[in-house]
Amino acid sequence: MTDLILHALDQGLLTLTLNRPDKLNALNAEMYRQLGERLMAAEQDPQIEVILITGGSSCFSAGNDLHDFLDNPPEDREHPVFRLMRVVLGLRKPLIAAVNGPAIGIGTTLLLHCDQVVVSKGAKLRMPFAPLGLCPEFGSSLLLPRLLGHVRAARLLLGNEALNGQQAVDWGLASEVHEDGDACLEAARALARRWQRMPQEALRISKELLKAGDREVLAAVVERESRCFIERLKTVEARAALQALVQR
Repeated sequence: MTDLILHALDQGLLTLTLNRPDKLNALNAEMYRQLGERLMAAEQDPQIEVILITGGSSCFSAGNDLHDFLDNPPEDREHPVFRLMRVVLGLRKPLIAAVNGPAIGIGTTLLLHCDQVVVSKGAKLRMPFAPLGLCPEFGSSLLLPRLLGHVRAARLLLGNEALNGQQAVDWGLASEVHEDGDACLEAARALARRWQRMPQEALRISKELLKAGDREVLAAVVERESRCFIERLKTVEARAALQALVQR
């Protein structure tokens, strides 16, 4: 079986790399399963202190694999995509993302749950749910308005606008921007190393406290969005939009 999620542990820093470059790291069910299992194992491994997720130097993720969603749509919340969401919501260890190139759909909504997001100038964040006949997922309908205000959140979730790396920093969706993918990944690793030098249990408790106020509400929103997303995938509107994009 192809290792769709590369993993490298170096002195307490675990780097997870999305590894489907021929499909721009589009996520299918097996990829969601592997990523969820890697993150769950990392949470339980005492050797691992900080987790870094990247898509490599050219592309973070093109989002959901549309062929996979059309042929094998998730039918309940036990699908690997929803199990991955629950794993991410429960992470105590710091999660840092290094983003270059496209970060589409869940490639962007995943970033809302990272503790730091480092981007390149060439990053492109976009959430085309409405144009595809779908709806927001992974808590984005709650988190984006809180982070950006309703107007900017609507521009992204309803208007399908894209943000480049500098705009993502300016809007507060990323912490720092760098010239290219290599510099972005290097900076993310340097940030992870700085966090590793801190008392680790204090870091985890601090993360829990930062997220405690939203935990129950966010979990409920993610569940509601997931149910809506499953139903939307069954509609004629969504299937027609997805088929048209696949054929293009």
